[in-house]
Amino acid sequence: MAWVLKMDEVIESGLVHDFDASLSGIGQELGAGAYSMSDVLALPIFKQEDSSLPQENETKHPPFQYVMCAATSPAVKLYDETLTYLNQGQSYEIRMLDNRKAGDIPEINGKLVKSIIRVVFHDRRLQYTEHQQLEGWKWNRPGDRLLDLDIPMSVGVIDIKTNPSQLNAVEFLWDPTKCTSAFIQVHCISTEFTPRKHGGEKGVPFRIQVDTFKQTENGEYTDHLHSASCQIKVFKPKGADRKQKTDREKMEKRTAHEKEKYQPSYDTTVLTECSPWPDTPTTFVNNSPTPAPAFTSAQHNTYSVPDSNSSSPNHQGDGTSQGSGDQLHPSATIQETQQWLLKNRFSAYTRLFSNFSGADLLKLTREDLVQICGPADGIRLYNALKSRSVRPRLTIYVCQEPLRSLQLECQDAGSGDSNGAIYVYHAIYLEEMAASEVTRKLALAFNIPLHQINQVYRQGPTGIHILVSDQMVQNFQDESCFLFTTIKAENGEGFHIILK
Repeated sequence: MAWVLKMDEVIESGLVHDFDASLSGIGQELGAGAYSMSDVLALPIFKQEDSSLPQENETKHPPFQYVMCAATSPAVKLYDETLTYLNQGQSYEIRMLDNRKAGDIPEINGKLVKSIIRVVFHDRRLQYTEHQQLEGWKWNRPGDRLLDLDIPMSVGVIDIKTNPSQLNAVEFLWDPTKCTSAFIQVHCISTEFTPRKHGGEKGVPFRIQVDTFKQTENGEYTDHLHSASCQIKVFKPKGADRKQKTDREKMEKRTAHEKEKYQPSYDTTVLTECSPWPDTPTTFVNNSPTPAPAFTSAQHNTYSVPDSNSSSPNHQGDGTSQGSGDQLHPSATIQETQQWLLKNRFSAYTRLFSNFSGADLLKLTREDLVQICGPADGIRLYNALKSRSVRPRLTIYVCQEPLRSLQLECQDAGSGDSNGAIYVYHAIYLEEMAASEVTRKLALAFNIPLHQINQVYRQGPTGIHILVSDQMVQNFQDESCFLFTTIKAENGEGFHIILK
């Protein structure tokens, strides 16, 4: 137990002479008769340490250490937490180091451990609304992830897994006794979570956190071993380099006295110990929002686009109400909706709409789909949902002129106006605006064998026959009406069509 003699007690007890002698002795030891108060207070007469108190070198020794290969900012005050700038989408190495002393945690010797790397919010306010913030980001960036693992560059990581419901985390197994490096890519930038006001707003800081677990008796990696994190800010490509340079130039302009208040920039960022993230690893691995395994991400995939083989409609069973694959009905189930998306080439959005039934998807407006899927796919999906066909470039109406004998029979039967009962027109929709297309669609509309049509003519002035060419078709007025008759060809093989 520490105790200190008060100065008045020293004087009253007659020890002042000894005190002066002690000070004089200190002065002689320092060489010039000068002494400091810290030297005096360090004397055994003034202070006595209790050996039962913990010493500074007896702090807890962490079993692991994680070092990110990115420089810290020089514009951070001395006792504040370090801040590291990262570029969006760039790969950064995190070295996974075994920091155990001999005999520490012997149960993991020769075994693998699991680590989960997350990018999370630093601000407490945003942590409370993390789910809403990430959902909003996912809405604006469909198909993207906040955090990815650069698998080709990573070393010593195995059994890599991502979960479609947690876009900000990746997990993997690794051997502490072997060299292990995980290369991460952060795809969200700090300003994406800043309210837009007048431009130039500061981006919010994130945290990179690593939680490590050992295997339990039942084979699950749920026994927490260690957690550490660091503070980061993410900029658009090359933005972190510019920000680092700006901070360095600002520090160079400060005086030597001002520089003492700031910590130096380090080449690497050491993650500091922290509490484990509240999510349990069991929830991370098993909680999947998709109803069928065929639509979950593959083990080594960072994006959850279904595989063309495993997600083929042929492997999903026969849909009763969606058998045609042409139109999505409100009664379609979730699985049938997934099949419809695949059949109509929207496989990239099956995960995004993994919980949508036919009615849910049909309720979305054009603006909703454009915001979710982007302009190109959003408009295409809207048109597919509304069964909108391509608007034809030209529409003509054609009727086959009835035979003279048929007209007489109708009049004898008292049909009255024979024109209204007999002249029924077919709509011909032209997209290629070519004469061959007119011939082909006339044959299809009136059940005429295509190989029997030799030529198509248009009746001109004074009854002349004009060959229908591509240029003539392109000059047809939209919604023109034609009667046509057929005449035998001169060689007796097939016939010609005359448009009137």
